[in-house]
Amino acid sequence: MAISRDHPIIVFDGMCVLCSANAKFVLKRDRKAYFRLAPMQGEVGAELMRSAGLDPEDPMSFAVFEAGRVHLNSDAAIRIWEGLGWPWRIAGIARAVPRFVRDGVYRVIARNRYRLFGQRETCWVPTPEQSAQIL
Repeated sequence: MAISRDHPIIVFDGMCVLCSANAKFVLKRDRKAYFRLAPMQGEVGAELMRSAGLDPEDPMSFAVFEAGRVHLNSDAAIRIWEGLGWPWRIAGIARAVPRFVRDGVYRVIARNRYRLFGQRETCWVPTPEQSAQIL
């Protein structure tokens, strides 16, 4: 399958309530339709995860694929905020926090996200307006 690389692609856990809420957050604030989103349970998301050496069946990572690079975990979140423009790009100052600290916090949330925020029975489905940005 050929995946267009014209836009950064956010791969997220479509079964996770927190992750789906983040996807909706991005779609609502991405005024320029800069990002594309792909649930890792789908064909495109799973292929991207496997290409980065990640298991789409064990969704402990969150990734942004952009221009041949893969941003993971806290770096992925920061990259998204920066890509959303003002005022969200100010969150880029989080890069001042060492990655091992940022990713440590990320891993605690990731391991407990279903317990803390819930898990969907089915993958999140975008509205018709949002579907152009979903792969």
